[in-house]
Amino acid sequence: MLKEMVQALTCVRYAVMNGGEILPKITISGHPGSGTSTLVKGICKSKNWSSLNGGDIFRQEAKNRGLSLSEFEKICSEDETVDRSLDEILKKHILDSDGHEVLESRLCGWWAYNLEVDCVRLWLHASEEARAERVVMREGLPLDVAISNNKQRTAVDKVRFEEMYGLNPEDTKPYTHIIDASDLNVEQVLAEALEILEGVE
Repeated sequence: MLKEMVQALTCVRYAVMNGGEILPKITISGHPGSGTSTLVKGICKSKNWSSLNGGDIFRQEAKNRGLSLSEFEKICSEDETVDRSLDEILKKHILDSDGHEVLESRLCGWWAYNLEVDCVRLWLHASEEARAERVVMREGLPLDVAISNNKQRTAVDKVRFEEMYGLNPEDTKPYTHIIDASDLNVEQVLAEALEILEGVE
């Protein structure tokens, strides 16, 4: 696995030295309900780009194993090595210079940072209230339940990522740009992201 990643990273650096086009162009991360998936769709439509998110990898791996999503989720929660294997797949995609322009997952910005991939690493911030309101609209939950669920998931993820990788997912160090979407509509968030991309292309 390490040998394959080194080879892939070498290919990326070779492309840089030779003026090749490097992918991904941007990684997008954020808490659940922050609007990352909506932003990804907007960027891809505006730029005619393709995208991949951690959920795609999860669903494909469940299919490969002949498992339902709930069955595979249970396995991931019980076996840390399975969860790690999904992150390794994502890292391969980050190092694929012929892959997707946009990558979306909670930790893809961290992986791109650690792998020294030269791309925009965007963290999409949204307040707890804003995120909960989006969950309410999407899932029909009461607002207080949505807020409680978001807080619980954030706490669980923080512990899990610290135990597995020794990193704090709330640390913004890996990100080149942060957009606060708390009081912005979909169009305003997209406009800010496109402006960031135009500034680095």
